Amino acid sequence: MNLDLTDKVFIVTGGSKGIGEAISRTIAGEGGKVMIATRSADVTHKLVEELKTAGHEVAAIIGDLQDTENCKKVIEETISVFGSIDGLVNNAGMNDGAGLEAGPEAFRRSVNLNLFHYYDLVHYALPYLKESQGSIVNISSKVAITGQGNTSGYAAAKGAQLALTREWAADLLPHSIRVNAILPAEVMTPLYRKWLDQSFDDPDAKEAEIVAKIPLEKRMTTSQEIADMAVFLLSSRSGHTTGQFMIVDGGYVHLDRSLT
Repeated sequence: MNLDLTDKVFIVTGGSKGIGEAISRTIAGEGGKVMIATRSADVTHKLVEELKTAGHEVAAIIGDLQDTENCKKVIEETISVFGSIDGLVNNAGMNDGAGLEAGPEAFRRSVNLNLFHYYDLVHYALPYLKESQGSIVNISSKVAITGQGNTSGYAAAKGAQLALTREWAADLLPHSIRVNAILPAEVMTPLYRKWLDQSFDDPDAKEAEIVAKIPLEKRMTTSQEIADMAVFLLSSRSGHTTGQFMIVDGGYVHLDRSLT
């Protein structure tokens, strides 16, 4: 299927690792131009050089998106380099485990880490998205609807991302800008691997316990499977889809527990 992304311009936050990296690679593979926005300098430069060597148009801007001015710079740099914006993938963030016992300041830091840049980037990109009738994809989490325990800040931010997805989808209808969210569940990313290795005496046993609860094929979702959904939602092939929460998880959230 031709997704009609050739020469279109997309921003991917956190676009050099894990799910974000898979999204960046998939956009480039479909002929799109990618601006990676991240604070991970070394791995990002390596990825950009690799993709450029392969003939893709990719650039990066390094900075902490918790700083609103850096969010503004991401948009300005994208316009300076590529001249337009056809889509934005809000992906950067992490589950930092700020639970109820962590305290008010830790909660606020967690929400800041995971939420405010979603709004800031869309705000600054909006004039250009109106011109292109572009698309926004918010990467949320199953935690937004299931809870997890001991992660109040992350859960609050992810829930807010879903609320903003519906709000922006409604707000931007007159401009034909589509807004959708993806809710990953158990995806083996470098951060997930780090969590397993640092949190459990027997990481392999814990991984096996988690995988056993995933109904479809008893395996984790891959970053590529999340990326494929994201790029489809960015494309005109999903031209009448907006305000939707897409759960790519092998049935982990919604299928009957007795199946596992």
